[in-house]
Amino acid sequence: MAFPLFFFFLSFLLLVISSSSSSNSYTSISLSHQPVLLPLTHSLSSSVFNSTHHLLLSMSARSYARFHGHFRKSKHPRPSPVSLSLSPGSDYTLSLTLPTSPSRTVSLFMDTGSDLVWFPCSPFSCILCEGKQRPYPVNLTSAASRVPCGSPKCSAAHSSASSSDLCAIARCPLDSIEMSDCSSHHCPQLYYAYGDGSFVATLYDHPISIEATSAPSLLIDNFTFGCAHSALGEPVGVAGFGRSVLSLPAQLAMTSPQLGNSFSYCLVSHSFDSDRVRRPSPLILGRHGYDSKSETTPERSLGGGFSYTNMLDNPKHPYFYSVGLEAISVGGTKIPATESLKRVDANGDGGMVVDSGTTYTMLPSQLYKSLVSEFERRLGKLHERASETEARTGLQPCYYMDSGTSPDVPRLVLHFRGSSNTSGVELPRRNYFYEFAEAAGGKGRRVGCLMMMDGGDDEAGPAGILGNYQQQGFEVVYDLEKRRVGFARRRCASLWDGLGRR
Repeated sequence: MAFPLFFFFLSFLLLVISSSSSSNSYTSISLSHQPVLLPLTHSLSSSVFNSTHHLLLSMSARSYARFHGHFRKSKHPRPSPVSLSLSPGSDYTLSLTLPTSPSRTVSLFMDTGSDLVWFPCSPFSCILCEGKQRPYPVNLTSAASRVPCGSPKCSAAHSSASSSDLCAIARCPLDSIEMSDCSSHHCPQLYYAYGDGSFVATLYDHPISIEATSAPSLLIDNFTFGCAHSALGEPVGVAGFGRSVLSLPAQLAMTSPQLGNSFSYCLVSHSFDSDRVRRPSPLILGRHGYDSKSETTPERSLGGGFSYTNMLDNPKHPYFYSVGLEAISVGGTKIPATESLKRVDANGDGGMVVDSGTTYTMLPSQLYKSLVSEFERRLGKLHERASETEARTGLQPCYYMDSGTSPDVPRLVLHFRGSSNTSGVELPRRNYFYEFAEAAGGKGRRVGCLMMMDGGDDEAGPAGILGNYQQQGFEVVYDLEKRRVGFARRRCASLWDGLGRR
């Protein structure tokens, strides 16, 4: 009886060692209760534009295309108001590392408006990608395993289709489908479209690590991502942060709820200044005491604590961070929002999506026209309309701003539905009214433009988008546990410096 007892003890010991070894790969995740600080890099720092007009036109074209192609489905297809090849310039990137030998780091766009993590894999080809950021395709190693057809991950990537349907797509044998045994069959390729590009990818599981600034690296053993070999207009991968089981926060929450159930970012105010865009914008995984009084100290806050508004569920697009907008105040005039902006209906239409991947805020035509009329009423009598600048930038209204007259620009406040701050979220003027010299080198007359756009009224999908340009200088927190989004004025560069010293 001694030998069986000895082997039982040995087996138990090996099991403990194996379990300990397995948990060690998650040590930096599972045992860390501290937030993780990551740098977001503004893609404008690596982009080249001929002029400010070219840059603004590119941003307006991309915002329009993304809103109408990725977020909305047109009932009456319309051409884009501008014709220009889309270029990066208002996206924020973060880095993930494949812990191979040697390790490989990939740079991905951080996107709260989508739900999948993907990057280009070798061999990789991209159509209509001339002039865009050069991709560096990844060579997967034997550590990568294709996701099985019957996996819930595969269903999630294919719009929650049943595993049997996925097996049929993958041409699984009939007996495998009838017996619901799909484990030996690979997940079929998936197609994913944004407003300004698309790609075809295959799902893989592979270890990844996240190189943090304020903590040890985070290692996730079985991270699911899309491996793309072909794309249209999208040469760089995307880290989807949307409300989905395959998004980066959701996969992080599986092993570390304290990190995955809340994240925030603070976009350094740049106004397209080349020096400012080189400053990192903090992306914070996990809570960092933002409800405490310490977060309202002068070096970190400009306006006190957060103003929260509840997330709205979208039955058709569950990964959207939708909120309700009640009104917009211009000066002392409060303009009620359209009903479509206040709620999401049973068809998944309506609401405003808080999106890190779209530059300018998009509004329904009725509200946008009321907003423009109010600006025209207040500024049109004092300033000449810059019609030529409007045509060259895709933005309106634009005005010639004579020296010393900037105080004429009215304050703008967003009133979110059910917000904890009844006074609303007041935007800094540079977040909605951009002033620049008409000619290169700071020459020519000074022009100012409203940095919001007409999103139209006659389409299905979200009624509006809160773009990243309007989010500058705010810490925007996505509290997934309490299902709310919060906004607080911050000096984002100081926030980065302060958290980095912890």
